[in-house]
Amino acid sequence: MVHAPDGSGAKLAAILLCHCGSVDDGERAAQPIKRFGAPVLDGVGAMPYCQVNMMLDAAAPRGALNYWKSNFLSGVSDEALRTMIDCFANCPTPMGTLFLERFHGAVARVAVTDTAFPHRAHGYNLLVASQWLDPKDNDACIAWARQTYSAIQPFMGINRYVNYLADDERGEEVLTAYGPNYRRLQQIKAKFDPENFFHMNHNIIPSP
Repeated sequence: MVHAPDGSGAKLAAILLCHCGSVDDGERAAQPIKRFGAPVLDGVGAMPYCQVNMMLDAAAPRGALNYWKSNFLSGVSDEALRTMIDCFANCPTPMGTLFLERFHGAVARVAVTDTAFPHRAHGYNLLVASQWLDPKDNDACIAWARQTYSAIQPFMGINRYVNYLADDERGEEVLTAYGPNYRRLQQIKAKFDPENFFHMNHNIIPSP
């Protein structure tokens, strides 16, 4: 859920997609989405990967202020979607977005304990991304992110994505983000950084 890029403030539903493969296969895969309704804008087409990787850069200008809240969902029901729509209607900043990210494909073909990242099941992660430019809007924009996150809690699962944890989430949230891999990561941290020199992050506490 995004705001129109023309500055009108109109709230829109956007689909961002990427098919990594041949152009013919990609065009076939995209057809069900391209045939769904009449979009305000259709920018789906063949492009270099670097261009795909930079598609959202303009939405995060240098110096922007932001506050994020995120959690995997237990499912995507009509009630959950309605709650997201209602919450987004109250977004106080034209730079605010709600991202619903699908986890599937290659990411789900890796065992839970093979890497530090444990969330390998098919599902959806919700990101409440509040972003603004004027510091006088801090309170309103942070409050919207927190209120939206609270409203959607009934539809949340137990998993968190560490890259999306806010600066005020540094306790149990970190354990949840790494799940069953946390203990192994503590042991690795104890071996290579026993003094916890690298701690200015969502920290893994070294432990033997």
